[in-house]
Amino acid sequence: MGEAKRRKETGAPPPRQTQSKKPLVIVVSVLALAAIVTGAFFLTAAPTPNSDELPVAAPNAEAFPAELDQYGVSVGADDAPVVVREFADYQCPACGLFAPASKRLKQEYVEAGKVRFVYFDLPLQQHQNAFPAAQAARCAGDQGAYWEMHERLYDSQSEWSGSNDPVATFTRYGKDLGLEERRLRRCMTTELHREMIEASRRAAMQLQVTSTPTVLVDNIRLTRPGWGQLSAIVERELANAEK
Repeated sequence: MGEAKRRKETGAPPPRQTQSKKPLVIVVSVLALAAIVTGAFFLTAAPTPNSDELPVAAPNAEAFPAELDQYGVSVGADDAPVVVREFADYQCPACGLFAPASKRLKQEYVEAGKVRFVYFDLPLQQHQNAFPAAQAARCAGDQGAYWEMHERLYDSQSEWSGSNDPVATFTRYGKDLGLEERRLRRCMTTELHREMIEASRRAAMQLQVTSTPTVLVDNIRLTRPGWGQLSAIVERELANAEK
């Protein structure tokens, strides 16, 4: 029986049309997305070098003990007016997020002679492959490719973090970088650089650095490690150095 005929014979009213809720859902979704984007902008927007929100050195803070730099790996001019130091763990996810900032720092400030960058190994005990990764970078350094391996480790962090044979993975990375595989593997398996990595970790403990990444611009500790705060403090300290 047709709908019109059924209503005529039974006297039933026409069925109510249910209004679609899709337009309302779409509007709410768009507004929520806009709120997230706006919030993210204000949370991540780079502060200006003269911003009062930037961290400063504590009152009467002593200069960073430069003699500890021997336990890290340094790049840049010895007489650079600003020194940035990072204490990090190759398996630490937050360190992986900071890695693009340190890479950009080297490109924009270190290569220009304005900044010297020192990377300290601080492998955390809960990360089983952090120590082997630190060894891989230092072993690659024996063949002149420390920073290339350093970047590869962070770029591929998710690949090797849970590996049961990190040495094999790191050897493959070395091959990709044109390194002598047998020499690299022997360096890692004999733990040739264990003493220096342990010394780097003791330096962190001496400074009461226990979390990663911990980033210092001279003796000023970043509160929000990332390019925005890092570059702003570097610019401020460069300006202060010229006064």
